[in-house]
Amino acid sequence: MASPESAVNGPTMTAGAASKSLRNAFGGVIAFIILVLIGVLAFSIRLFSVIKYESVIHEFDPYFNYRVTQFLSKNGIYDFWNWFDDRTWYPLGRVIGGTVYPGLTLTAGTIWKVVNSLNIPLSVETVCVFTAPIFSAFASWAAYLLTKEVKGPGAGLTAAALLAMVPSYISRSVAGSYDNEAVAIFALVFTFYLYIKTLNTGSLFYATLNALAYFYMVCSWGGYTFIINLIPMHVLLCIVTGRYSSRLYIAYAPLVVLGTLLASLVPVVGFNAVLTSEHFASFLVFIIIHVVALAYYIKGILSPKMFKVAVTLVVSVGLAVCCAVIAILIAVVASSPTKGWSGRSLTLLDPTYASKYIPIIASVSEHQPPTWPSYFMDINVLAFLVPAGIIACFMPLTDSSSFVILYIVTSVYFSGVMVRLMLVLAPAACILSGIALSEAFNVLTRSIKNRKKEKENVEKKPTPSKTEKRLLVLPLEASVIAVLLLVLLGAFYVVFSVQVHCVWAAAEAYSAPSIVLTSHSNDGGLHVFDDFREAYSWLSHNTDVDDKVASWWDYGYQTTAMANRTVLVDNNTWNNTHIATVGTAMSSPEKQAWEIFHSLDVKYVLVVFGGVVGYPSDDINKFLWMVRIGGGVFPHIKEPDYLRDGQYRIDAQATPTMLNCLMYKLSYFRSDFIPIHKTDGKGFDRVRRTEIGKKHFKLTHFEEVFTTHHWMVRIYKLKPQRNRIRGKTKKSKSSRSVSSKRDVRGKRNPWH
Repeated sequence: MASPESAVNGPTMTAGAASKSLRNAFGGVIAFIILVLIGVLAFSIRLFSVIKYESVIHEFDPYFNYRVTQFLSKNGIYDFWNWFDDRTWYPLGRVIGGTVYPGLTLTAGTIWKVVNSLNIPLSVETVCVFTAPIFSAFASWAAYLLTKEVKGPGAGLTAAALLAMVPSYISRSVAGSYDNEAVAIFALVFTFYLYIKTLNTGSLFYATLNALAYFYMVCSWGGYTFIINLIPMHVLLCIVTGRYSSRLYIAYAPLVVLGTLLASLVPVVGFNAVLTSEHFASFLVFIIIHVVALAYYIKGILSPKMFKVAVTLVVSVGLAVCCAVIAILIAVVASSPTKGWSGRSLTLLDPTYASKYIPIIASVSEHQPPTWPSYFMDINVLAFLVPAGIIACFMPLTDSSSFVILYIVTSVYFSGVMVRLMLVLAPAACILSGIALSEAFNVLTRSIKNRKKEKENVEKKPTPSKTEKRLLVLPLEASVIAVLLLVLLGAFYVVFSVQVHCVWAAAEAYSAPSIVLTSHSNDGGLHVFDDFREAYSWLSHNTDVDDKVASWWDYGYQTTAMANRTVLVDNNTWNNTHIATVGTAMSSPEKQAWEIFHSLDVKYVLVVFGGVVGYPSDDINKFLWMVRIGGGVFPHIKEPDYLRDGQYRIDAQATPTMLNCLMYKLSYFRSDFIPIHKTDGKGFDRVRRTEIGKKHFKLTHFEEVFTTHHWMVRIYKLKPQRNRIRGKTKKSKSSRSVSSKRDVRGKRNPWH
């Protein structure tokens, strides 16, 4: 028979459980609504480029990805894998299917096919433009899942909101930024989430999903090597600190086996998944974890005395196997001058490597180390919250929280080497900041609740109770003040960072497409510079479809995608010798440059010149990199020949080698006709803020055929060989008249 006490307490406990279940359900609904709003925020804050300009692809690499997606959508997956593109890297060409990470293209192509099957008539370009904002919402949700596994749903919601609007991530995910990182950051965070989920549950189902997510990351971005090195580092850390468990084994072993097999199916990776040094750490840790697992298994079935003998044997055999594997790996990579490492990996391990040996990598602005202000620009106040988040992860230290600490430490190092990898730091900074804010609120609100309970206990008759573990509790007054300060900090971040800094970064700093430039005059007027599309349109309409166009590699993707013309080099930069040939031609005198381009069947040369409108990213500012890259292959090109007392100059003090090279002549040809400012003289370069050193010269081997409205893009045509005798041009009077007044299609040339 039930006691009166149980009869009273029974309904009370049932009511309490029901109330708690109701609160959990209500909290789940609220969390879902908040996540939906975070997704909307992540998507909408990245649409400024479409609102301010138009639905257009940004930068350079996205144009290649867009072109590949067009081909995939039109011709299908089979033709995509076997596509040989003869419009790039002439005369070498490029096998597209085997040299690209197909994740982005396959994702956008699938989205396009699905929406069109639903009778939603979206173009391929529209899908490409909005892919990055869509996956930004997915990345925020993945950050919620990952942080929830580490410190609970409150920290997860905070981290998701922070990632939705952190400027560092916005910089590579605005509408039109159709690059690999558009989907890769989501794949990165989601892979980490599934690893932590498997580590917490020991579920083989989640381990399989983790391998599939890793496969998607391999398909999407070369940064997948960060995953396959970070996770082994964490596994090794757990083993060394005595935190080995069967859950750790399940989380790691299937990832290495299944993930490596799937990674090798990606053509651009192939056998590199087992033959390059970037992957060797995962295999060594794979052997170590099996040795440890065997030792733990033996410990469970043998007596302590027999265990000592058996474990000595197991460790000895394990060390022998590790040494044998290391010897094999050393033998495999010994023949490689870089010991099996790629140039970009060596740049991360040795920040001075690229500047010493691979100038083509060092020449890219996003491969330069960041400055201190760029950290505040890209992650803002998160830089101050991350240390607090690291401290919170130690209270208590778990397998999942130790992984987050390792993630932030490694990402901070890599972001300090290469500014592009600030993108990898952004999710880690948001996760740690979310943990810091959430844990701070937990401590403070717990202190307030504890004080309230103490007052209630005083009013009631004290009853004996068991000693409970006392958590960190602060005085009531200090807790209230701290909560108010945190609310003010949150309001400050929302008002200043979201409405001012993050929105400004999204609207102004990161949404302007490089293909369309704008500037504001002193009176507030907006000036639009559409010279790039103007030049590509001219090439498309006024040149033959088989004509070859030479330019610096920066503009290769755009020229192929927008003008549909064959180029010598492009942004893939896979052949350093070919790029060095173009750099040598640009660095050579006009006659030698003509001979180099003519030998490559080039008909037109495109140069970008910003001296008239003040566009700083022109070819003259990039010229020393052309010299360095060209001189790295062809020793007769020497950088000191282009410098005066170690200074790069284009004025009257410039060296004769500089004043007579092709790049100088093609940029400053007809400088005496350049529109002048009130305070500027003729031939004044507004970027270099100086008057050029050589004027009124003529071109003997090239002729100007088109210059855009703002003089930003200039196109020259090689003079034909049949009119040249021993390097000198000889034309009849009638031929000179025709060539000087008409362009390649018989239309009147306005530049003569």
